[in-house]
Amino acid sequence: MSQQQSPTAANPEIGQRIRTGAFHSNVHDLGRAHPGQPPVLLIHGSGPGVSAWANWRLVMPVLAQDRRVIAPDMVGFGYSDRPEGITYSMDTWVQQAIDLLDALDLPQVDLIGNSFGGALALALAIRAPQRVRRLVLMGSVGVPFELTPGLDAAWGYQPSIEAMRHLLDTFAFSRKLVTDELAQLRYQASIRPGFQESFSAMFPAPRQQWVDAMASPEAAIRALAHETLIVHGREDQVIPLQTSLTLSQWIPNSQLHVFGHCGHWTQIEHSARFAQLVSNFLAEADTPA
Repeated sequence: MSQQQSPTAANPEIGQRIRTGAFHSNVHDLGRAHPGQPPVLLIHGSGPGVSAWANWRLVMPVLAQDRRVIAPDMVGFGYSDRPEGITYSMDTWVQQAIDLLDALDLPQVDLIGNSFGGALALALAIRAPQRVRRLVLMGSVGVPFELTPGLDAAWGYQPSIEAMRHLLDTFAFSRKLVTDELAQLRYQASIRPGFQESFSAMFPAPRQQWVDAMASPEAAIRALAHETLIVHGREDQVIPLQTSLTLSQWIPNSQLHVFGHCGHWTQIEHSARFAQLVSNFLAEADTPA
């Protein structure tokens, strides 16, 4: 196991260490459960130096006002363990999510997945449908598409301030978000001990194979019975809008919301609107106390 920074350190990206199968996961657990409301499980995307906190820092406290919110670092990312010899695959990540639900004694959750996390959320809903009440897919992978230059650059990232600045320009629609300070922060996150080593091992070239490996079978997607909210940024240069159009056509009980003037960072560029949209969607299924 790699050494992890002490949870007592003043670092908001560090939550609780929870045993998930053969390793420990770093997990944020906010808010509190209410009768008739399953907790919300947030699964982050796959950018360099990413963590659950970095992806969901604006959304977690808003959703946690009304319900319990759980956000793990998926293995190989953030402050979860990086076991020697582990295979980074959909099977590994889906099992980690199920092991986390079991460790927290949660029979069912509402599931929100961002990008890579969308593919994982989709696979989890297909493989363990009883563990998911409602599903939210945001800028989601999980169906076939041609690798974009933006995604290729993200998965092929080699640490430098210049490379991180280019990625941020690709991810965000608004240039106001892409500051030198943010580029420096995300670059520093990407070079923490073990971070780049595990990240570069996940998606080696040719990277189209990893897009394909994350796709769930069309028949399985069409068979999903879950109410599903699909969200995408109209100007997304990383995951094409067509993926969400496809998902909305294949998932029977789905609705699609497209944010204009928005790149791949829906939960950051339109955080208040995104949180309100999700809150309303989940509340439809809540049982009155």
